[in-house]
Amino acid sequence: MNLKKYFNLKSLFTAFALVGLSLGQVMAQATEEAAKNEGLGKTVSYYILLFLLACVFIGIIGKVLQVYELTRKIQGKKSGIAWDKFNGAMFAAALILGLYGAYWSYAEHGSLILPESASEHGVAIDSMFNVTLIITTFVFVVTHIILFLFAYKYKHSKKRTAYYYPHNNTLEKYWTIIPAIALTVLVLMGFFIWRGITNIPKDQMASAIQIDVTAHQFAWDVRYAGKDNVNGRKNYKLIGSLNGLNNLGLDLSDSRNNDDLKVNEIVLPVNKSVRFTIGSQDVLHSFYMPHFRVQMNAVPGMPTFFQFTPKITTAEMQEKTNNPEFNYQLYCAKICGGSHYNMKFLVKVVSEKEYQEWLKEQKPIVTEEMKKEYQLALSKQNSVNNQIALNN
Repeated sequence: MNLKKYFNLKSLFTAFALVGLSLGQVMAQATEEAAKNEGLGKTVSYYILLFLLACVFIGIIGKVLQVYELTRKIQGKKSGIAWDKFNGAMFAAALILGLYGAYWSYAEHGSLILPESASEHGVAIDSMFNVTLIITTFVFVVTHIILFLFAYKYKHSKKRTAYYYPHNNTLEKYWTIIPAIALTVLVLMGFFIWRGITNIPKDQMASAIQIDVTAHQFAWDVRYAGKDNVNGRKNYKLIGSLNGLNNLGLDLSDSRNNDDLKVNEIVLPVNKSVRFTIGSQDVLHSFYMPHFRVQMNAVPGMPTFFQFTPKITTAEMQEKTNNPEFNYQLYCAKICGGSHYNMKFLVKVVSEKEYQEWLKEQKPIVTEEMKKEYQLALSKQNSVNNQIALNN
């Protein structure tokens, strides 16, 4: 049987074309079918099917090439494909495509990056990230050029043998010391920037606008300090007290609670320092306002803090982003449960005049009904204490 009649380059390419066209037709039909059917499960199933078909196609190509090579051996001929040169060329092509892919990713996805920081400290954070990005991009490009060019240049050849080069102390020093210095600089930069953000003098802490934020599955409760600029005490044992009205666990024996304000949105005056006291009633949450470069964990039983100064109003950011519907948002950056995605809270940055007008419209968090329930609880407690005293 003359296998040469059936297996030659022309027949192989014909077979590739037929298999490719068939696979393309099947993939197109599967994609069209996936578009017609709604639901994540069906869509994922179709993409898995496409992936498996692609794997089968690659396997068929491999088997056909294997048969082609075996046929040439049976015929007493040399290998039909110079695999060493082919693999070297593929590495060179992968380098070009990979670098273009990295460029495309920067150019295409770079437009999706957050706009300039809306807080003063965010400028330093952005600067730190930019420095890190420049260094890592440079190292990425250089190392991959060297890696793929070496694979191409030093591909296997019968004309030369590999040089045994097991160790070089000088190179070891260079690629140990240089990365160590670079990483040390980056770590120290991050440390000093973070220390400058969180290490705030006590007088600046006290003068900042005080806002208390409580996280729970799956919402945020926010209260502003009143005229005294001090939030009253809370006690987790009091959560749900006062006939269910006290959902934050406010201690009404602390009179500083009486002027605190309950709000449905966070409104901040531009260029004024704001200090958030952050807590959680159940699981770990994360207080996250990306446009201000703010993130801090909300930990059950342990208050955390973050203080910053907004510098761009909502109206100004709408102009900068060319998006009239833009709004700042508070998110939870921890996967805290099934409705984690619902934990959003509107944030606005306005002028001082607009802030004062908004502040006048807000109502105290301690309602008259809560006060009545508290007085009723006190009277019952006094009655019980008097009864105990009489019995004694």
